[in-house]
Amino acid sequence: MDWLPNLDPHWNWLALGLVLAVAEIAIPGVFLIWLAGAAILTGLVVLLLPIGLPVQIVLFAVLAIVAVFAGKRYIARNPIHEADPGMNDRGARLLGEVVTITHAIDGGTGRARHGDTEWLVRGPDAEPGTRMRIAGHDGAVLVVEHLH
Repeated sequence: MDWLPNLDPHWNWLALGLVLAVAEIAIPGVFLIWLAGAAILTGLVVLLLPIGLPVQIVLFAVLAIVAVFAGKRYIARNPIHEADPGMNDRGARLLGEVVTITHAIDGGTGRARHGDTEWLVRGPDAEPGTRMRIAGHDGAVLVVEHLH
């Protein structure tokens, strides 16, 4: 392998840290970033102190464990909140909206239109054309109630 450049060991650790940081961006999960930090810190220590490979590996392992636990603690204290919790829950986004019954609600079930979509609905008996409010949802079935 004479074609490989003879790099100082700290470059290997810094490169590993960079690869792990890029992997965290590509596969988000808030885990690899802590390992990336440990690798970069190991690279900086190896740059400053001439230590052998076994000590480098132990240093990385200790820093990785500390970083993961510190990161877990940080995330627990500062949880990540969604910008829009209802983004992927269309039923939740419709709460309070008004629908028009298209197929009579008889025996508790029927169909209603909201916008350009027809939904299965559950609620009190109602005739087609009745306007009702969405009070909740059960999966893809909207729960409706009479307008007040």
